[in-house]
Amino acid sequence: MRPSLGKGVPLTLLGVLLRRDKIEKIKNDGTGSFSGDCTAGQIRKSTYVYVMENLITYEALWRGSIFVVILAAMAIWELSAPARRTEIPRLIRWTNNFAMVVLDTLVLRLVFPILAVGVAAVATERGWGLFGWLSFDGLGAILLGFLLLDLAIYAQHIVFHKVPVLWRLHRMHHTDPHFDMSTALRFHPIEIVLSMLIKMGVVLALGLAPVTVILFEIALSGTALFNHSNARLPAWAEKPVRWLLVTPDMHRVHHSELREETDSNYGFCLPWWDRVFGTYRDQPKFGHDKMVIGIGKFGERREQWLDRLLIQPFRPDRK
Repeated sequence: MRPSLGKGVPLTLLGVLLRRDKIEKIKNDGTGSFSGDCTAGQIRKSTYVYVMENLITYEALWRGSIFVVILAAMAIWELSAPARRTEIPRLIRWTNNFAMVVLDTLVLRLVFPILAVGVAAVATERGWGLFGWLSFDGLGAILLGFLLLDLAIYAQHIVFHKVPVLWRLHRMHHTDPHFDMSTALRFHPIEIVLSMLIKMGVVLALGLAPVTVILFEIALSGTALFNHSNARLPAWAEKPVRWLLVTPDMHRVHHSELREETDSNYGFCLPWWDRVFGTYRDQPKFGHDKMVIGIGKFGERREQWLDRLLIQPFRPDRK
């Protein structure tokens, strides 16, 4: 017979996840007196609270660790089974694309005293935003908040394509002549700042909880690395996975040189918005092997260096 935390509640992994003080707290009636055995419902609730608290407390560790693991996995996948060959050495593109994400991170830290998670903490504490006014919280709020954040990113992506001055900023992401996981890191610092302002505005307006924002940020960065990877799912897996996540083949179409294909498949994480709003394109016109990726001469080798990438939005279009 297994040891128990209370009547009918075995000491399994669920129980091990709980700190002793958490268990004692839920066995206490609030006045210091012992109220009896823990119920399975109390254990589940306490586990949920503890996991959420752990995620918030160690946000940077969780996000950094998951990012590195997915990055390494995508790099191994690409190197072992590349979907397309590249003419520009990987060393040039990777070093400059990775340098860009380091610069983006530094700029965000310098410009904003707090980021989206911090804004969520303030909004939740003060009851601001739609969810706060409705007293809407718990798992339902996390799931709905996640969906609304992803919808906001989809809408923002369209705006950055349609508004000329914003397209100049976002264009740098599209001028990469190749398509791999490092492309997911290639965004101009000004675009990153504007994107953070939009994200913080959405978080504040909705009154999202910090854990919602953390989970979304983890999912967004992870799926971006996945769907930008120079790899291809097996034919039998592509179709079902594409109903759940944006796949590399689906997002590769968005990086086509043809404008009608560039203006499609805007989703980064969830693929549903493109289907709902009519921006979904199944395959590129010339197929994945023959399609041209990038934008004209911005795809030349010298254009992939950090200095050229940073001034690119202020230079005229090139054919």
